[in-house]
Amino acid sequence: MISPTLPAELKAALDGKLQGFSRTDAAQRSQKISTAYRAGGTSGTIKSAADALAYALARMPATYAAVAASLNALTEIAPDLAPETLLDVGAGPGTASWAAAEAFPSLRDFTLLDANATLSRLALELARDSTRLADFRYLPGDAGGNLAEVSQADLVIASYVINELDEADQRKLAEAMWAKARHALVVIEPGTPAGYARSLALRQQLIAAGAFVAAPCPHEKPCPLIAPDWCHFSQRLPRSQAHRQIKGAEVPFEDERFIYVALTRTPPAKRAARVLAPPDVGKAEIAAKLCTEDGVAPVKVPRRDKAAYAGARRWRWGDAVMSES
Repeated sequence: MISPTLPAELKAALDGKLQGFSRTDAAQRSQKISTAYRAGGTSGTIKSAADALAYALARMPATYAAVAASLNALTEIAPDLAPETLLDVGAGPGTASWAAAEAFPSLRDFTLLDANATLSRLALELARDSTRLADFRYLPGDAGGNLAEVSQADLVIASYVINELDEADQRKLAEAMWAKARHALVVIEPGTPAGYARSLALRQQLIAAGAFVAAPCPHEKPCPLIAPDWCHFSQRLPRSQAHRQIKGAEVPFEDERFIYVALTRTPPAKRAARVLAPPDVGKAEIAAKLCTEDGVAPVKVPRRDKAAYAGARRWRWGDAVMSES
């Protein structure tokens, strides 16, 4: 399991970039970019090196935490997965590639794809002194149009990408990414109802194409949740002083809400129920909502069952709960 915090090499590279860079300017730029994204914009808002750095300082920690949590979930269900090649679609500053390098020591070949040349330059600069990522390939072009020219990879990741596309292009991208994934595809989206809907559509489309769901779902059946409920998870990460200044935040931590789906070519060797919300820990019992192979199940673990209660106290939102059998 990898930590949700940025790896030391990446943190050092970002800290180096921060020298002489106005925190006030970075905060203003990141706010402008964030506002544009919320309004349905794309990374086209990021036009200068200063824009790219402000975006990375504000968003890389949270994006990394979400990708790390998603990859941890995949490796827990598919512990034998040992990809050697990675394709990072819509890579931006390379956040997902850094997380994948931490999660999979087996990775030795990294290909990143993104249309934003400013973000790709920053990605190259951040990885320049990395022991794992210094030799990665960064290919120009948009994910939809250029993906056909890229070689297959053992693992394909797309983090916070499909939300920038219309519905028809989302389906095309899903099909193209699955065609490039030799063993596994992981897609991470914002943990909003809209992000959940996009992930659900991709999941349904690729199950029909022969994919198996490794995580978070313990099955390939339709999602059992009923609106207004939606599946999403949360990852808490610490904020550095610079991060707080750029985000205009007082609290020393951030909670990143995200949704992901990890798909594999072969069925998982094991299935696990998934904790769908923070468990309610009471004096007499622990109540939790689990997604199981048979649907959503409210579970109550009484305190008198000491062994089960002790295990349930360790449950966290998003955790896999393995069967005792």
